[in-house]
Amino acid sequence: MKVKKTIAIVDDHILIAQAIKGIIANFENFDTICECENGQVLIDKINAHNDVPDIVLLDISMPVMDGFETANWLQKNHPEVLIMVLSMQNDEQSVIKMVKNGAKSYLLKNSHPRELESALNKLVENGFYYPEWASKIIFSSINKNTNSALSKLTEREKEFLKYTITEKSYKEIAELMFCSPRTVESYRDNLFEKLNLKSRVGLAVYAIKNGYDQ
Repeated sequence: MKVKKTIAIVDDHILIAQAIKGIIANFENFDTICECENGQVLIDKINAHNDVPDIVLLDISMPVMDGFETANWLQKNHPEVLIMVLSMQNDEQSVIKMVKNGAKSYLLKNSHPRELESALNKLVENGFYYPEWASKIIFSSINKNTNSALSKLTEREKEFLKYTITEKSYKEIAELMFCSPRTVESYRDNLFEKLNLKSRVGLAVYAIKNGYDQ
């Protein structure tokens, strides 16, 4: 017999939580193990019984502990839990903040039950699932952040960024750029700060993603 994935529903609207539970009861691969009216109730249940669900269906606006705080706690304490946001909030700020806090999927409450089941299956299979509207918001945010970061780089920093893809040492890069090794180190440190990276590997990956290997 196939083991079903366990789900915790976190929503302060009891009728909605009960309705979602009833819908999930018809899904072949999933089973609801608890409904919680806010994130704190979920945390208390997990800590008391050590019964961690495979998936958390998480609303955003809730009293005591909202979806943002709950997702952040889950990400830090139980990163293996797959978080699916189930909310009526579809604004860019909410979507991006939930994704940053660990949400791996984002659905609206007016989604069809078939979409919910399909999304849950894809979430389990791939580790994430975002419908087209949410994907557009996420990719738009990534592009904005990338363009913003690139606009802050000097021409010399961009030149140094190209060399991070090569196997040349920092000393060799300094010779190619006709500057001192200490200057090259300052370019590196500036890029670490501006791009929020911590290693040459990170710089190289960033350079490749943004076409500096052409």
